[in-house]
Amino acid sequence: MDAASTPEPSVFTRVMRGELPGRFVWRDDLVVAMLTIAPIRPGHTMVIPIQQVDSWLEVPAETWAHMGVVQQAVGSAIKQAFSPTRVATAILGMEVPHCHVHLVPIDRESDLSFANADPNAPAEQQDASAEAIRSALRDAGHGANVAPAEPGA
Repeated sequence: MDAASTPEPSVFTRVMRGELPGRFVWRDDLVVAMLTIAPIRPGHTMVIPIQQVDSWLEVPAETWAHMGVVQQAVGSAIKQAFSPTRVATAILGMEVPHCHVHLVPIDRESDLSFANADPNAPAEQQDASAEAIRSALRDAGHGANVAPAEPGA
């Protein structure tokens, strides 16, 4: 692929590189999980392949399968940390050209409305949500993949 056809780094790629802040809860060689900057509900997390791929239909099969494993681990941690009725998943792909799966703690279907996204969620709430998920992941034996808290993220 030549430079002319190389896509610009997505905002997620830039966060993964450390160019922008992010609240990571999981990191391994294939994927990361981090809180969204505009949560629908506290604990709203995204699972994202490190390889920048626009659509979930283009994610390599091995990576997609691994994303499912990570979604279950992180989803279970969200369930433990926030006690929702369900942890919903959603793939939209409309705003950022980098595949990502939303994991959202919900108590009713109407909770899964992106109209409720809060781009001004308090940093303290976001930090506490990230730490609650990290703690639940550690409790479940996933400590090797728990991302460290980033100061000022």
